[in-house]
Amino acid sequence: MSYDFDRVIERRGTDSAKWGHFPEDVLPMWVADMDFASPQPIIDALTRRVEHGVFGYGLEPQSLKHALVERMMRLYRWEIRPEEILFLPGLVSGLNVVSRAIGDRGDGVLINTPVYGPFLTAPVNQRRTLQSAPLQVRQMGCRLHYELNMEGLAKAIQPQTKLFLLCNPHNPVGRAYTREELSEIAAFCEAHDLVICSDEIHCDLLLDDTRHIPIASLAPEIAQRTITLMAPSKTFNIPGLGASFAIIQNPTLRKQVEAAMAGITPHVNILGMVAAEAAYTQCDPWLEALRSYLTANRNFAVAFLEQRLPNVRFTCPEATYLLWVDLREVVDGKPADFLLRQAKLAVNDGAWFGQGGEGFVRLNFGCPRCTLEEGLRRMATALNGTLE
Repeated sequence: MSYDFDRVIERRGTDSAKWGHFPEDVLPMWVADMDFASPQPIIDALTRRVEHGVFGYGLEPQSLKHALVERMMRLYRWEIRPEEILFLPGLVSGLNVVSRAIGDRGDGVLINTPVYGPFLTAPVNQRRTLQSAPLQVRQMGCRLHYELNMEGLAKAIQPQTKLFLLCNPHNPVGRAYTREELSEIAAFCEAHDLVICSDEIHCDLLLDDTRHIPIASLAPEIAQRTITLMAPSKTFNIPGLGASFAIIQNPTLRKQVEAAMAGITPHVNILGMVAAEAAYTQCDPWLEALRSYLTANRNFAVAFLEQRLPNVRFTCPEATYLLWVDLREVVDGKPADFLLRQAKLAVNDGAWFGQGGEGFVRLNFGCPRCTLEEGLRRMATALNGTLE
């Protein structure tokens, strides 16, 4: 079966946060949702459920839990049980719940930066102390390659640190950490008795032949200190349906998270559950085609930047549909403001991602090729104008 990812779908006027936030002459390539239609099996499953016509309180579908158990074993050789799965309305909720559940007020939460903005805000929201260490970055020509900074983490940790927030695959730098890197993180967390909360929401969005390794799958003793957050939302373009889940194999940790959720965190809505089950049981062929398309988009963007903007540095992501672009040599001030003003292009400003993000932008290439080409053309025209 063929899938038409080149089809342009009009999203203005559909209450889209991505397309409705800016004036109509601005091309939005910022917030992390894709401009592709969701897979047809998801649409069909939602249609059947809507046609039923009754939308009362729902139960957690055991068939979805069993599908997740099967998927973890098939993809990662990771054995989990249905009772180890907790459903959540979103990844950001999960980060906040876990920050609340682990430790006490004032205890430390350790992160690497730059990183997805809620990693910076969730610990603070829950009266925890944020402790951060920047990732290391190597430059290879125009390309940037980010790596763990274990020395920096060792300097940042304090006696009251209780939790490490890991982002893998990493948003915004696009790394999919290797088994060796994850083992190093796991050993560090064991040595300092830290709970690991691993955001793996982009685990299916793999480019080229990249493989994802859940850190909890490394060993049973690592699983016992790990809370893994996953979701179908980014992969199958259903973030507006609000469905995600946590895998927590340690029963004590699971009870702590459930207690932190009680009375505050809403249940996942019934349509989100329906979409999630269809995604995980019927959409693998679509996902394989999507990965190929996103890999080609990534390659197109990298070649364009190398040819048209030689003074710009950028990542070549191994996963996600997010490009991390260093504009410090060509733009003074906030580069996202410059591109919005001069190029009518909306991207995320790197400062939102914490230390090491200033002067960068994040660009979303989860879109038809013609949209990507137009966005890059606008960027090049604006930036080349500053160099003349």
